[in-house]
Amino acid sequence: MTIKLVKSLSGRSVKQIATAKSLGLSRIGDVSVQPDNAPTSGKIAKISHMVVVTKA
Repeated sequence: MTIKLVKSLSGRSVKQIATAKSLGLSRIGDVSVQPDNAPTSGKIAKISHMVVVTKA
């Protein structure tokens, strides 16, 4: 799955920033390709309001 960060990390909680960075996202427009598994889905659920997910 492809994950794109569309909202800023500034002003977010430390946990949300850490989750985004663990997915390889650090600035608006960053795109990361991650495996479609349970841990990745859990991370996406935590920051779903900041990312756009495309299942490939």
